[in-house]
Amino acid sequence: MLLAPTTNSVAPRLNGRTAAFFDVDNTVLPGEASEVRFFRWLWQRGVVGWPEIRASLSWLARHLPAISLHPLRERKLYLAGKPSRLIRPLGEAFCREQLCSGVSEAALQAIEEHRKAGHAIILLSGSLDFLIHPLAVTLQAEQCFAGRLEQIDGIYTGRLVPPLPYGQGKRRLIEQLAKDFSLDLSRCYAYGDSPGDFELLQAVGYPTVINPIRGMARVARQNRWPVRQWR
Repeated sequence: MLLAPTTNSVAPRLNGRTAAFFDVDNTVLPGEASEVRFFRWLWQRGVVGWPEIRASLSWLARHLPAISLHPLRERKLYLAGKPSRLIRPLGEAFCREQLCSGVSEAALQAIEEHRKAGHAIILLSGSLDFLIHPLAVTLQAEQCFAGRLEQIDGIYTGRLVPPLPYGQGKRRLIEQLAKDFSLDLSRCYAYGDSPGDFELLQAVGYPTVINPIRGMARVARQNRWPVRQWR
């Protein structure tokens, strides 16, 4: 199980508490996805270029006809063959430089309200762990789940270590967390923006759709979930 605590004392801080689960891209961080921004940031520094784009498009073409970018969520070919000792520090620097200051005021307010209520703050993101963990530390989250790249001899393969915190993966992670730390999900909160958060939202007692995209406004109406704009 991918379990990446932001402290060394997870159990005492989570056990039996109400949790507030936050998606990151376009929820806590409004707008463009963090990995898209990271790719552009690496491009500007000459770390990635056209070969990485061609490799990704070629792999995607072999996994069509489904009109979906989900295959690219499961393969990070723009980082395949690159040493983690180079990429991870760059990702952490990018997060501190570009992401930590981009959290919406509404998200900060919601997180603070949950914290004052004694709720555990937990981030879940299909983005990469080294892009999200510095943000989790900044937000003082008790727990952070994010994508983790497979390595062989310190070199990224481009594959992700399952489970990916996306779709059913998010639900499996929080259900395991609830089992491990006696969380009552019917008393918990969740915030997400896209179909990839549907299972997460469905699993808790208090779901809220934030900045809805890709049909999530309609899904929220059908399920009578509140919708908020965090811009």
